[in-house]
Amino acid sequence: MSPPRNLRPPVPPPATPANAPLKGRGTTWAIAHRFERDEREVFDDGWGALDAAAGELPSPLPTQVLEEHAGRILSENDSPDIGFEVSLNPYRGCEHGCIYCYARPSHAYLGWSPGLDFETRLVAKVNAAERLRAALGARGYRPRPIAIGTVTDAYQPIERRLGITRAVLEVLHEARHPFSLITKSALVERDLDLIAPMAAAGRACVDITLTTLDAALARRLEPRAAAPERRLRTIRALSSAGVPVGVSVSPLIPFVNEPELERVLEAAHQAGAVRAFAIVLRLPSEVSPLFRHWLEQHFPDRAARVMARVQEMRGGRDNEPRFGSRMRGEGVWAELLRQRLRKACERLGLQHRHQRLDGSAFVPPSAPAADAQQRLF
Repeated sequence: MSPPRNLRPPVPPPATPANAPLKGRGTTWAIAHRFERDEREVFDDGWGALDAAAGELPSPLPTQVLEEHAGRILSENDSPDIGFEVSLNPYRGCEHGCIYCYARPSHAYLGWSPGLDFETRLVAKVNAAERLRAALGARGYRPRPIAIGTVTDAYQPIERRLGITRAVLEVLHEARHPFSLITKSALVERDLDLIAPMAAAGRACVDITLTTLDAALARRLEPRAAAPERRLRTIRALSSAGVPVGVSVSPLIPFVNEPELERVLEAAHQAGAVRAFAIVLRLPSEVSPLFRHWLEQHFPDRAARVMARVQEMRGGRDNEPRFGSRMRGEGVWAELLRQRLRKACERLGLQHRHQRLDGSAFVPPSAPAADAQQRLF
């Protein structure tokens, strides 16, 4: 029997100094997840106001990293409106703290908040490379391009220390296995020694998410991701190294970053991007109240207008989960955005689709020493 759902709409915390936006975090709201059995209410005991009056800043929220030894590392996808069949995510949760992230609700399955916990309580799949090596070496395995970083950024800040994504790419490089990457981080440049040779052989491509050229907006939307100008430099670095690089202007948020669509595409094209795509804002499950709360904090003057336009493109609701429409939106405004995207791409010569990645040279990676010994008996 599944846990009972919290049927009452979540109530955002009161607007007190203790709940004010915090630098480096997308939200300070530990919103209850949909499987929560208990209900909690936020209570302001007055200390937040006293701290603010005394000029004291709130303590920074630390990032906790828990280790996980994954049983499987490759996930199959059968959704007809997603352009990959197999994905790999080295982490759960993401320190970038993007308020709009559609992956936030996945933290509910861990019993954690899709709000604050998603960006402060992370899980590192420390045996990702080991499990990938085993999967690619399994009898009868047939290579299909692996999409890396689909529900977490594989190059979020903790990757600099842990190097799990790097280890995964080393296995793919050894096996000559095709893959694609999507990230907001400049850290991907660290691994160009692995990515560039694979790209030259038609086995790798990278997409950079660039939602805005406005650094102040980016800091509020995606507080720990690379600044917009730094992402453009990453596009240039990838392109100069011969890596086919695309730009994702996703999500398109009406009246927030949507007016910049053409300017972002132009800047990405000048930096060397060869393809582009965009998805209108999705607000599944707990993301909806989190995003509404964020709007009221940062854009109270246009919050109602933004949500009205979102609902126009989502069948009158905050989110439309049906295959097809969930990625495209519906109605006049969604069609207008598609036309703007298409015309801008045609003018700039940007492609809409990934190049076909080549898996014909695949060779199973060498087995770990212990596995190799066992095969002798």
